[in-house]
Amino acid sequence: MNFKRFLTLFFVILMAGWAQAQEEGETEARKPGHYNNNRFKQLYEEFSTPNMYRSPNGAPGPNYYQQQADYVMDIELDDEKARIYGNETITYTNNSPDALEYLWVQLDQNVRAQDSKSPLIEPSGAAPAELASSFVGKYMGAGFDGGFKIQEVKNEKGNPLPYTINRTMMRVEMPKALETGASFSFSIKWWYNIPEHTIDRARSGFETFADGNRGYVIAQFYPRMAVYSDVEGWQNSQFWGRDEFALPFGDFEVNITVPADHTLDATGKLLNRKEVFSKTMMDRYERAKKSYDKPVIIVTQEEAEAASKGFSTQKKTWKFKAENVRDYGFATSRRYIWDMMAVKIGNRDVMAVSVYPPEGNPLWEDWSTRVVASTLKSYSRMTFDYPYHKAISVHAKNQGMEYPMICWNYGRPDEDGNYSERTKYGMMSVIIHEVGHNFFPMIVNSDERQWTWMDEGINTFVQYVAEQDFGEEYPEAVAPNQAYPSRRGPAKNIVDYMASDQDNIAPIMTKGLNTYSFGANAYAKPATGLNILRETIMGRDLFDYAFRTYSQRWMFKHPTPEDFFRTMEDASAVDLDWFWRAWFYTTDYTDIGVQDVKKFYVTSKMNQQVREMMEARGMKESDLPPLVYLVEEGSEDYEESMKTASLDEVTTLQEYIMDNVDASERSKLKKPKFFYEVVFEKPGGIPMPIIAEYTYSDGSTERITYPAQIWRKNDKTVGKVIASDKEITKIVVDPDEETADIDTTNNTWPKRKTLGEFNKFKEEVKGD
Repeated sequence: MNFKRFLTLFFVILMAGWAQAQEEGETEARKPGHYNNNRFKQLYEEFSTPNMYRSPNGAPGPNYYQQQADYVMDIELDDEKARIYGNETITYTNNSPDALEYLWVQLDQNVRAQDSKSPLIEPSGAAPAELASSFVGKYMGAGFDGGFKIQEVKNEKGNPLPYTINRTMMRVEMPKALETGASFSFSIKWWYNIPEHTIDRARSGFETFADGNRGYVIAQFYPRMAVYSDVEGWQNSQFWGRDEFALPFGDFEVNITVPADHTLDATGKLLNRKEVFSKTMMDRYERAKKSYDKPVIIVTQEEAEAASKGFSTQKKTWKFKAENVRDYGFATSRRYIWDMMAVKIGNRDVMAVSVYPPEGNPLWEDWSTRVVASTLKSYSRMTFDYPYHKAISVHAKNQGMEYPMICWNYGRPDEDGNYSERTKYGMMSVIIHEVGHNFFPMIVNSDERQWTWMDEGINTFVQYVAEQDFGEEYPEAVAPNQAYPSRRGPAKNIVDYMASDQDNIAPIMTKGLNTYSFGANAYAKPATGLNILRETIMGRDLFDYAFRTYSQRWMFKHPTPEDFFRTMEDASAVDLDWFWRAWFYTTDYTDIGVQDVKKFYVTSKMNQQVREMMEARGMKESDLPPLVYLVEEGSEDYEESMKTASLDEVTTLQEYIMDNVDASERSKLKKPKFFYEVVFEKPGGIPMPIIAEYTYSDGSTERITYPAQIWRKNDKTVGKVIASDKEITKIVVDPDEETADIDTTNNTWPKRKTLGEFNKFKEEVKGD
């Protein structure tokens, strides 16, 4: 190597060291060492180790297993006493590699037992004023006699089985351990008083209408098997009232006996339709199966109101069968209107169904079933074809709850049938959300008690997509030229929460019962994060493919957060560990802005900064090959003549081009006139792509998205040099508010001018 080449190489290395120092924020004093706290390190510390049950790519492992719980139930509703009686036989199949010494059964109704501990874990204070109804309920009432009354637990031979009830869990002792591959059948006889859900906000119960009739929405009504899995063993965490449940899949045969004048629908296929339907209802049902554009009314409002005038003492039994579902629910009343329509999902017809009292009209007759149908199409596009034969929306006051094939939803006009836009959109959104729960977690069966966000947050994200789809499919449902007004999903909608003080708030990755700011952390924040991934970080094509892969891998199975995170990366080739950590494992926030913009000019004359570097190392300009220098506007090297100079006048540059660029390629070279160094800052903790919109002097704009990895070596500031043939007049970071940036005052260059206090006062006075 000759001496000239050596010096050139030395200079290149020298400049590289300078660039790295700029990038990493070089300091004079050596600070103490630290563990790897880089925001882009992999999630090995947070994730469990892959194994034969759960693979490192996020898919079920070769030894993945799950248990089976099949039910045969005879249920009777006593409308006069508001009581349910049940006799059920459970056949539990152990597919795990473990021998089970006992079985755990969930008794969710015990959360309302008179000796329930649930009210005791919630702190309370003395309010200066309180509703009289609330005061009576809290301090004067005798308390509701709720909870299961277990009458007997027997084996298949009819012999009593020992059992222990611990609040909302019951341990059933078997004569011997249940070995791998074996099944055990036992029966439970029980009853309980049904709560009035409009009073105590129970997840299921009854509403009493003005005429004395009741509308029942019944779920979590039977002793249900707990999940046993490779992750938790028995998921027998107590039910305190909010963190919902985890359940195994199984087949159900359910006979439900109610007053003969009731209308009823439930999870599963109705087996004796001709016995419980009138001929008129059968004719309407056959028409509904062929109606794809509008619902067909099976029971009219006039018929429901006529039935409401009598209280039959006769009984009728409705028989259902459901395969591969994790739970069961039903709704019944003599005051129910019933309508249906068909919706094409893949190559199958699915029935979209609504059940509602006259109090729901005209809103429910106009929109409920249409919303159900649209929701099934949107969710099926995003995940997998809806596998069940129907989806039911039941109207119940102040309710929003989901079970396989059936859900209860609020949204009621006033007594004159009038309703606001708020009521209408509230009703539509809750239907979309609760019908969507058929997919998450009724089919993609995550553990709600452990990770609430995996069903509520993921479902809220797809709800946002479905809401926008609905607004496009039914433009008459929204304001002219407006999108559907989704409450959760867009990044800008969560800024206020992200900007709030979160010192005492836990991250998303928190057990359901302990989730702080439940609406934000279980619903809005995870949904918003996924929307940011889809719209800003990954793009729709990559995200949607990976999301469908996750949904299809884990349909009818029990996924964990790691399974979701790993699959999203595995199917997209996008490393998202930095995003999962920041958004799900911390309470950090996003704040990215423009710190500084410097303008430079190109010259052949060595600038002072380089000259000082050379002199400090005993080097001369003659030791180096011809170089091109950047001079900052306003610096001591800057000259006014540089403003009008062009690259053609930079002799060192032109000499290099003439010597090294073929004549045919010279015409293709760009000739930028303006050079800028833009320094972006990140006061917030969450890395995000830098979405920068550059406005030029001719009014044109250009948008460049720098990937989040631009922050991987400097978590505070990064610079980008922009070479342009047009002058930059404005820079805006995140112009469409895609990243949940909590402070936009630093997002614009030149900085926005702010009014002084006196001028602010004058503007306020002028406004008044």
